[in-house]
Amino acid sequence: MTSATLTAAADATSDARARHDRSFLGHPAGLGWLSFCELWERFSYYGMQALLVLYLSNYLFLPANIGHVAGMDALRHAIENVTGPRSPMQLASAVFGLYVGLVYLTPIFGGLLADRLLGRTRTIVIGALLMATGHFLMAFEAALLPALGSLLLGVGCFKGNIAAQVGDLYAPGDKRRASAFQIFMLAVQIAVIAAPIVCGTLGERVGWHWGFGSAGVGMLIGLFVYLAGRRWLPPEPARNATREARPPLTRAGWARVILLVAILPLLMLSIVGNQQFNNAYPLWSQQHMDMMVGSFQVPVTWLQAVDATVSFITMLGSIAFWRWWATRRREPDEVTKMALGSFVAAGAPLLLLLPAFAIEAGGGKISILWTFAYTLVNDIGFANIMPVGLALYSRAAPRSLQGVMIGIYYLHLFFGNTFVGWLAGLLETMPGTQFWGLHAMLVAAAGAGLLLVKLVFGRLLAPDEAPAQA
Repeated sequence: MTSATLTAAADATSDARARHDRSFLGHPAGLGWLSFCELWERFSYYGMQALLVLYLSNYLFLPANIGHVAGMDALRHAIENVTGPRSPMQLASAVFGLYVGLVYLTPIFGGLLADRLLGRTRTIVIGALLMATGHFLMAFEAALLPALGSLLLGVGCFKGNIAAQVGDLYAPGDKRRASAFQIFMLAVQIAVIAAPIVCGTLGERVGWHWGFGSAGVGMLIGLFVYLAGRRWLPPEPARNATREARPPLTRAGWARVILLVAILPLLMLSIVGNQQFNNAYPLWSQQHMDMMVGSFQVPVTWLQAVDATVSFITMLGSIAFWRWWATRRREPDEVTKMALGSFVAAGAPLLLLLPAFAIEAGGGKISILWTFAYTLVNDIGFANIMPVGLALYSRAAPRSLQGVMIGIYYLHLFFGNTFVGWLAGLLETMPGTQFWGLHAMLVAAAGAGLLLVKLVFGRLLAPDEAPAQA
């Protein structure tokens, strides 16, 4: 029996098992293990992210401390050559934006490493170890840049490949795929609820390094979960078989790849309002929001837990809504859902125009309840953008390029977060009404562009098309 035949047989066995396995909320058991692993990985990531911009702007990048950071002079010089002189807050936003952006660039290389050399399982394990190392290095002020470098490499190895394994649990035409990625994202939302409370409280109230250390412990738990659940995950064909069985792409396959790359700018614009919640929003809130609830001052990092809690509820609501909709009408395809999600998400920064007008009129600090309003509208939209986009790229990408194409999907977050880091610097020079109004227009423009893609190229990305591969 040839290696190509063995590969085909393994794929058929995996697809058949996925069609009949409904042991986890109507989905394969592997989805539960992957989701629980992702929960801990995202706990570590968002725990560190909740602290990073505050740690940099309020402590490490102050004139008395920035000299302790090895290599910081060269990085600051490179940033200011592009942007001009930066205050500590502006420099913190720029570095934060670069880091969060690069987090979504490295999965392309992680996908190539897995698809061409190591396989997904080994690459994911290496990524988890690198991320744990990076979190623990954050305990040392001088090691900021090596720590961020380890985290970037680790996320690159981990993120795209674990999402590809979620897709591998399903046959190409399995209707459960989109809801599977929403369930997968639910695990992320649980992590984002817990991470700011645990890591953020430790970092703000006990010591910055305690917060970063707790993120490292979370990553090690995630690695243990992944290894414990390995037998329920999709099998990987032998590396030699993968090389021999990889046929050339058809013209339709290449057309899909080109289109999936071409819509990245629209996806980038669709998430600027959501990603700004981790960058400009906490900085804006520090200045203009009354953080007192009774006699208790709410830590700024807890605002991200509010967002995650609301996002968890809206993700559940979105799953339930589309299941209900499918029993009565035809369910929209992924591009249509993402366009609708973008129009809804544009309403979140639009809402902030009201308190921003009040601030500019001399109305004093605004209520913390505006955080709930922002997150509710944003998260209803985001529930139909990020996980649905993952489902689209997982389904539409040629199988031999699946890991790479999911890495390419994350490029929109690289460009988006880099853009968001630049936009956040406008907080010091632009009134709040203009700042949030600009974000609303950008997200709405993404929705209009996605609708145009649906009208012009809808047939190419239609869910009932055959796999884009010979």
